[in-house]
Amino acid sequence: MNNPVNNYSYVSYQNVDSDAINLRAIVFRYLRNWYWFVLSIGLMLAGAYIYLRYQAPSYKSQSSLLIKDEKKGLDQENILKELEIFAPKKVVENEIEILKSYTLMDRVAKQLNLNVFYYQDTPYGKREIYEKSPIRFIIEQATPSLYNDDYLTIRFNDNQTFTLNDKPYPLNSSVQTPYGRIRLFTRRPVSSKSEPVYVSVVGQTKLVSDLVKKLKAEPTSKASTVIMLTLETAVPDKGEAILNRLIEVYNEAAILDKNRVAANTLNFIDERLKLISSELQSVERGVEAYKSAQGITDLGVQAEEFLKTVQENDAQLNQVTIQLGALNDLEHYIKQQPGNRAGTPATLGLSDPTLLALIENVTKLEAQRDMLARTTSDQNPVLQTIDSQIHATKNSILDNVATMKAMLTTAKQQYAATNSKMEGVIRSIPTKERALMDITRQQAIKNNLYTYLLQKREETAVSFASTISDSRTVDVARSDAKPVKPDRPSTYVLFAFLGLLLPVGVLATSDAMNNRIMRRKDVEEGTNVPILGEVIKNKNTQAIIVEARNQSVIAEQIRALRTNLQFLRESREGSQALLFTSSISGEGKSFISLNLGASLALVGRRTVILEMDLRKPRLRHSLENFPVGTGISNYLIGEAGIEDIIQPIPNTENYYIITSGPIPPNPSELLSSPRLETLIQELRQHFDYVIIDAPPIGLVTDAQLIAPFADATLFIVRHDLTPKSYMKMVETIHQEKRFNKLNIVLNAVGGGDEEYYSYSYGYNYAYGEKKSSKKWLS
Repeated sequence: MNNPVNNYSYVSYQNVDSDAINLRAIVFRYLRNWYWFVLSIGLMLAGAYIYLRYQAPSYKSQSSLLIKDEKKGLDQENILKELEIFAPKKVVENEIEILKSYTLMDRVAKQLNLNVFYYQDTPYGKREIYEKSPIRFIIEQATPSLYNDDYLTIRFNDNQTFTLNDKPYPLNSSVQTPYGRIRLFTRRPVSSKSEPVYVSVVGQTKLVSDLVKKLKAEPTSKASTVIMLTLETAVPDKGEAILNRLIEVYNEAAILDKNRVAANTLNFIDERLKLISSELQSVERGVEAYKSAQGITDLGVQAEEFLKTVQENDAQLNQVTIQLGALNDLEHYIKQQPGNRAGTPATLGLSDPTLLALIENVTKLEAQRDMLARTTSDQNPVLQTIDSQIHATKNSILDNVATMKAMLTTAKQQYAATNSKMEGVIRSIPTKERALMDITRQQAIKNNLYTYLLQKREETAVSFASTISDSRTVDVARSDAKPVKPDRPSTYVLFAFLGLLLPVGVLATSDAMNNRIMRRKDVEEGTNVPILGEVIKNKNTQAIIVEARNQSVIAEQIRALRTNLQFLRESREGSQALLFTSSISGEGKSFISLNLGASLALVGRRTVILEMDLRKPRLRHSLENFPVGTGISNYLIGEAGIEDIIQPIPNTENYYIITSGPIPPNPSELLSSPRLETLIQELRQHFDYVIIDAPPIGLVTDAQLIAPFADATLFIVRHDLTPKSYMKMVETIHQEKRFNKLNIVLNAVGGGDEEYYSYSYGYNYAYGEKKSSKKWLS
């Protein structure tokens, strides 16, 4: 049948989240030293008060400036837009850079004489007075010594003289001093009772650079063109004066720049007007010469007249042609025999009344003849008379037609010649017109440019006379009533924070320089040996604190250690020998071993504890009035038996002790004797637990001589005592397996330091009632 104890797998005691433990442990460690924090914070707050009293105040001055979007006066949309000689519209970022430029601030500094600082004594040091200064320090010619960091002390002897470096000088006069030629003007009456004034002169370059760094210019919002100017100075009036003068200088510079552009533009336009006027005159003379040579007055009107003449001539030519055609038809008609005629000939276009009358007469005669011919013969005298009349009339018509044809043919030839001549003139007009257009085009261009420049010259002159700035002051400079520096709340908070950090730094430095075990993590980093349990620091002087009705924290921790011993047993049957040792003396192994034995005795386990430190026995000294008798050294040399050395511990049932006995001269040799094994074997037969309180292994080898006879070894590590370097030694002996089932017990974790190691007990149980054991800041 399997033993249930063997089914357990051993793990480290109270394996918890070390990160959370460390944070809580650090807090508790600092809270335990709360008085240092209170003292440090109090001293730092007092220092902050003194610092603020002697720190020169600084006031914030602000002014706002509007940058106009639509520019007035000179504008690329109004003057020479096509030439694009002006810059684009103003950009707020560019204007900010101009406002923060060295050039503008240099002008401000020179106009306000800012390189001279005036101070007066106060209970808290020298303070700048600026406009309240009763004097004005004018530098006419300076020497390098004037720009030293030292103050120039000016005292007033009376209302006429002052003292500089214990040497008197007249007021309101130019005087030569070791610092150069200066002039001291009085701004208000002074006397020997007037307070001295301290003057400090700063180089212009350094002064302007410092002012540019202090000046802040930024838009009030992303979509706004209003620039907020901010400056911090020691005197509110000084900051306001600098900002107001800066805006004035900025506007003056903008107007000056505009006027310079306008003046340059006027000069440019005047020069162009002279050149264009000369070119225009030359082109006009060319037009005049060409027209004279070609006989042109108005080429367009002349062309129209030529076309009209051609049209009229063509109409007349057509009329003549029609008339000639009509005459030819008439002539053909007359020459035909009456029987072959088709009818009366056309007389279209004929207007001669004689001819028309003859045609009408011959038509009538032929009609009479036709009538007579139907009733009479050709021999009829009447008919012959009519024929003779018709023949005479036709001859007259033919003569008339011949005459008219001759006249019309001549007219036709004249009209044709006229048409030919006019067509030649008309065909030459485009060439003349093109040449004239080339000349007149140049004339028009020069004329238009001349007119355009005249117009722009007037616009530029008007703009030059009415130039205004593109900015407007929204708010003049104003200062806060309270200084912005030093920031009193922030200063107190900062000093309090420093007061909080100072003890933290001291404690952290102390921890960093401390080579002793201070927390569970120090043990875990130094060795892989399991930690079996933890015991807080014992504040009680009593040797045995584990009693039946004692439910204190330390007693419960020892009981927990007793419970954990089952994981170190091979089986439930048989006795168990436990070896207690440590690295150095004073780590509490005797206290823990003594109380662990008492705890085992309380549960009915027969327990014996051996005072095996034969060199410096201390275990029996912990028990009051314990008699010194025969002990281990007597047994090992054969002078006593086991019955002679076992003694019961008073007032503790089932608990016995074997003292070391007389201190031998050769403890190592005694422990190496076979009788030690015999002693352990005999004790195993009579006791459930054999507890061996051995010497520290860091000093002597006694514990290693005893180790083979022990079932398990409990290595005691004491908080704030055991050196960290000994953890390497523990790891070495663990790796080399010099001790059976080596485990570590953390001792003396006290005053809140248990938080460095494991979870502390939140409650005490006394007589079955739960009581809180938490003490704040204790």
